[in-house]
Amino acid sequence: MKPRTIAASAAALLLLPLTGCGSAQAGGGSTVTVTVGYQSKTINTVTAGTLLRSLGYFEKQLNALGDDKTYKVDWQDYATGAPITAQMTAGKIDIGSMGDFPLLINAARGRQLGKPTRLVSITGYNLRGGLNTIVTAPGSPLASLADLKGRKVSTSVGSAADGTLVRALQRAGIDPDKGVEKLNQQPAVGASALSAGSADALSQFVAWPGLLAYQGKAKALYDGAQLDLPTFHGVTAREDFAKNRPAVLEAFLKAQEQATTYLNAHPVAAAESVAKATGLPAEVVYLYNGAHGISTFDPAVKPRLVSALKEDVSVLKAAKLTGDVDVDSFVDDRYVKKALGPSYARRLAAAPAPAASEVWPKGAAQTRAFATPGALLAYVARHKDGVRAAYVPDATTGTLWFADRAVWVADGATLLPFVAPATARAYVDAHAGSRVVAYADALGRAS
Repeated sequence: MKPRTIAASAAALLLLPLTGCGSAQAGGGSTVTVTVGYQSKTINTVTAGTLLRSLGYFEKQLNALGDDKTYKVDWQDYATGAPITAQMTAGKIDIGSMGDFPLLINAARGRQLGKPTRLVSITGYNLRGGLNTIVTAPGSPLASLADLKGRKVSTSVGSAADGTLVRALQRAGIDPDKGVEKLNQQPAVGASALSAGSADALSQFVAWPGLLAYQGKAKALYDGAQLDLPTFHGVTAREDFAKNRPAVLEAFLKAQEQATTYLNAHPVAAAESVAKATGLPAEVVYLYNGAHGISTFDPAVKPRLVSALKEDVSVLKAAKLTGDVDVDSFVDDRYVKKALGPSYARRLAAAPAPAASEVWPKGAAQTRAFATPGALLAYVARHKDGVRAAYVPDATTGTLWFADRAVWVADGATLLPFVAPATARAYVDAHAGSRVVAYADALGRAS
């Protein structure tokens, strides 16, 4: 399928006939139904979806409103942001969560159809772009982005992962429209295509790259953090819903803050909870949502993320998925500012936790952090049968990755991990005497 046809097909998804239960606007009498669209397996949104739902915080906040109404929350789970947008513009979903690129489509479609939406909070973010990764099959000869020229690459057009693919190819000197054959596929379909050999590479968002790497079904080709551009997911609400039910939206954002606090205080328990609800391995959930995970969770709408959203508009316009988007009018942090109260200013200034190496021992309720990747390897070498998962930050980007799936470089006595082979090779080329070593070799050197 040609790129323009793919783009048109993606946009057409938003125009399909819609069905769904009534929203809070449709609630009559003393019963009000609030419909929340979320993506259970997009674990960068768990504080507004999977984890929030399991903790029951939103329902508790609604019950505490004391307005003599009975509230019912209808949680609707989707694989991507596009159907959430479709349901929101039809007035069938009140609050939804999705990635930065789908958020822009949400804004554009809402404005176009006279059903405007607003970005009201952030779920998880990575300031360098590490939430999106391009992977290949384990035995693939592809070693860099340059190798993708003329190849079939699966992605979800209009998603944040597609944005990463487009920008990465452009930086590599490859025309993203003509230089590769882009396959517009849902994440699960793309994962199957990669395994079947009908796709040479897969560009996807959290948690698919980490899941496939953990399962031994893929290896990283490109770390999205190499772009050094923020990526994030956020919460969007219908404008009419926000105006007519401000107390309900504020209750949701207070509940989101509670879920965020829980996740940050109990990262292992939160990972286990999300794993149980989604069927994803807890080890993969922790890679992204852990204490030093790829994602940082904070509801505050940081100016740096808003600036990144503005830069994303040009990518979607080039793909003919949107026209101009007035980001400033789309972003509305009034509700989350009220929900978080005096702590909002502190939240805006807060920075992500520093990168660190972590081991999750078997049977443990918390992980162990190490000052260096080498120290982690020494521990793993001594406790091979007692390690549930081991995580190390990329020496260049800081992106956390599984230690046994990383590309290791020995530079004298120093052992350095990298997510992708190209960044490891770049380091070796710049540091005489260093070389890429196998994971088993790295373990031997550290023990």
